[in-house]
Amino acid sequence: MAKMWVVFRREYLERVRSKWFIIATIFGPVLLGLIMVLPVVLAARTKTTSQLANVLIIDATGSDLGDRVARALASNAPTSRAPRIRKVRAEQVEDEEKAATDSVIAGAAIGYLLLDANTLGGKEMKYAGRNATALVDITSIERTVRQSLLTMRLEREGIDAARVQMLTAVRLETKTEKISDRGRDRAGGMASLFFGYGVAFILYFMIAIYGQSIMRGVLEEKTTRVAEVVVSSVKPDYLLAGKILGSGSVALTQVAVWGGMSWLMYLARGPILSAFGAPAAAGSAIRIPSIDPVVGVLLLLLLVCGFVFYAALFGAVGAMVSNQEDVQQAAMPVMLMLISSIIFMQPILLAPSSGIAIVMSILPFSAPLMMPLRIALVSVPWYEMVASVVSVVLGSAAAIWLSARIYRVGLLMHGKRPSVKELVRWIRMA
Repeated sequence: MAKMWVVFRREYLERVRSKWFIIATIFGPVLLGLIMVLPVVLAARTKTTSQLANVLIIDATGSDLGDRVARALASNAPTSRAPRIRKVRAEQVEDEEKAATDSVIAGAAIGYLLLDANTLGGKEMKYAGRNATALVDITSIERTVRQSLLTMRLEREGIDAARVQMLTAVRLETKTEKISDRGRDRAGGMASLFFGYGVAFILYFMIAIYGQSIMRGVLEEKTTRVAEVVVSSVKPDYLLAGKILGSGSVALTQVAVWGGMSWLMYLARGPILSAFGAPAAAGSAIRIPSIDPVVGVLLLLLLVCGFVFYAALFGAVGAMVSNQEDVQQAAMPVMLMLISSIIFMQPILLAPSSGIAIVMSILPFSAPLMMPLRIALVSVPWYEMVASVVSVVLGSAAAIWLSARIYRVGLLMHGKRPSVKELVRWIRMA
């Protein structure tokens, strides 16, 4: 056991002292915060093109729809050049489109809008221009045409369009609260959802980065023949256990630092959001969901055991192969188990109490990611949480037993990648 702790200490200190670990640990939360905040802020500040109304309107409807759209566009973009209307017959549309295209190419207009019988029927309209890929502009034009068409229809039926608009312009903001066995959670349903996503993301990050780091470290020691020297003084089982504990502790250290920095950012959320132009009330609306202590312990067990499960398998993969070309292919089955958990996130979000959600939250390879997500969405029965933890613990024990046997033999084997029959023989030999 003493030698295992020596391996653990070496693995831990070597990784923690690296400059890239320090940089990622310090700036990781900042980068993640920017990734989450900037898109929201930029989307809120995104506006339509200043020359949105500088369009040619080809009106083949035989009505005043083109005039209505032109007035609405000019009102929405007062700094832009006013729209120009060309009223044509249906057989003249093709020629007018060619002329309008030439005008856009020449820079006389930003685009042209075609209104025809299909538009009157509420089926379609056509827009072509330099900003045709700007979703904000297209949405604004579409909304303008739809509102103008609706107003025209209402007036033809003798209905006051302005009064209808006033009575139907109702916007409701939905506020959600999760109710668990402890009562109402003031943090809100979305906060609980983000918490579940956060736990799943942390585990995925730990597995993807540090699990594969174990695999590459084992392969490096094997290819450089360092493993032959180390094994002469340390049993392979202790060597593998020390590597898993060392890498896992590095991951937990980074997560702990991130958690502390995230808590400080949460306390200072008001000034931070204000610096990005968010309203002052936005900070008080963000709350951390409450967690039952027992559930917190279960989540921690899932987090640790889930990492051990995949880390042991990655360690075995590193001992199986002898070069970088084979390691990616050999690791594919392990990565597929991890990726399959991500693939099933969307169905579980839609139906967190369905049969597939229950199964995926109990299977040892997917439970560490799926169970936190389900706990954040619905009230999961205690026996399902216990079954999930037991499954992951047993799965981790089986992975350690299997990986230790493969590691014990494969660490000193060189040459081509072993077949399934050879792996079975290794397990029996060990």
